[in-house]
Amino acid sequence: MTAADPVAFVRSLRAVRSYRPDSVPPETVAELLEVARWTGSAHNEQPWEVIVVRDRVTLDALAAAGTWTKHLAGAPLGIALVLPGVDPLTEAFDEGRLTERIMLAALGRGVGSCIAWFDEPEGAIERARRLLGVPPDRTLRTVLALGYPEDRRVSSAGNPGPARKPVAAFVHDEHYGRR
Repeated sequence: MTAADPVAFVRSLRAVRSYRPDSVPPETVAELLEVARWTGSAHNEQPWEVIVVRDRVTLDALAAAGTWTKHLAGAPLGIALVLPGVDPLTEAFDEGRLTERIMLAALGRGVGSCIAWFDEPEGAIERARRLLGVPPDRTLRTVLALGYPEDRRVSSAGNPGPARKPVAAFVHDEHYGRR
């Protein structure tokens, strides 16, 4: 996959929840971490830290920790995003930018990805925090599941993916309600 047509490349990003058992090569992981290093952030603070998780037992335990995390069980790699826990609004913005950047970089290397989100009401965040040794003053909500898609068509730019609502359904012109 290349970014010869950047718009088609970005549109081809899909959530991959089923992976082949092949490990992601160390050089690809290093490239993803380099992309994380160069991701923009509020005030250019780059406030994140990441935990690279390859251990099968840990990935399985993280998968069992929450409602929206099951696909970690089949992923050969997880990257947990840890933020300082100081400024929730800008950290949420930065976390979103970082997540999407890593996912797009992974796609560029043929690696599928999906967000595993730990939901607070069920205690999943605390379970994940304990599993990864994240201090209580830090924010942990997301672990990216990464691996080679079991179905190669999922990461293909030619796959149109699920139906999407038309642009006119969500775009307003100059003022809310003006279509």
